[in-house]
Amino acid sequence: MNINLFLQHISNALSLGSLYALIAIGYTMVYGILRLINFAHGDVFMLGGYISFYCTTIFFMPWWAGFIVALGLTGIFGIGLERAAYKPLRSSPKISIMISAIGASFLMENLATVIFGGRPKGFTIPGIFNHSVRLGPVSVSAVSLVIPVLTAFLLAALLLIVHKTKTGMAMRALSTDLSAARLMAIDVNKIVSFTFGVGSVLAAIGGVMWATKYPQLNPTMGMMPGLKCFIAAVIGGIGNISGAVLGGLLLGFIEIMTIAFLPTLTGYRDAFAFIMLIIVLMVRPSGLLGKHQIEKV
Repeated sequence: MNINLFLQHISNALSLGSLYALIAIGYTMVYGILRLINFAHGDVFMLGGYISFYCTTIFFMPWWAGFIVALGLTGIFGIGLERAAYKPLRSSPKISIMISAIGASFLMENLATVIFGGRPKGFTIPGIFNHSVRLGPVSVSAVSLVIPVLTAFLLAALLLIVHKTKTGMAMRALSTDLSAARLMAIDVNKIVSFTFGVGSVLAAIGGVMWATKYPQLNPTMGMMPGLKCFIAAVIGGIGNISGAVLGGLLLGFIEIMTIAFLPTLTGYRDAFAFIMLIIVLMVRPSGLLGKHQIEKV
């Protein structure tokens, strides 16, 4: 393999890994506070892509306006989903909330099939992203350049919120002990809604960027990326925002590089994520950046 081709694979891996990281952050934020795996997160990702698509095709909005509307509506939907499917079960056993999350995921996929139709739809790539950029010997699509920069910016903004604001302090208090946070006059419902809203907005950004990079929409498009991003969050240390980004980048690099060096395994690319998950859990069950915690009963 020559150096130019290797650099091309590096750019592809960085772009894909950044997309995984962007979506994995939403998983890890919710888990960090509620110890809940939001299995509907991948379907919120799908919803963001569809809303952006219909804003531009039916309402003839500019792509940037459709993008903003998709983020806002998806964030509101995420808050509504938490209040309808998770809040009533907050004091129930964890298995009840997990079943509710799985049910919400299947409900969203089937509703999307009824409302949007099961036939895949072509996503129109905005002109600003629909060209290639030469970086020395490597040709990179504009969207592949934007995704890592956008992920880095959002990660920095999120870490700033979590560590430098009162809302972030409340989020960290909830992640440590939800019951004690209530005793300290923290509005738990408000903080949980904020977390779900931010996580859903990040999923929507991931959905729009995914549809821009791979321009096709279908009701189950969030299933496999959602699973992989959950795996990325677990590999990095679920509950740790930086760990989710690390896990996403590792997953993207391993997936792309394995295919690059072993092209005969292309058909098994989705299996690499699960193999990596098994290896990490055997060696370090808490994840690469996770801390060992004693489960409360």
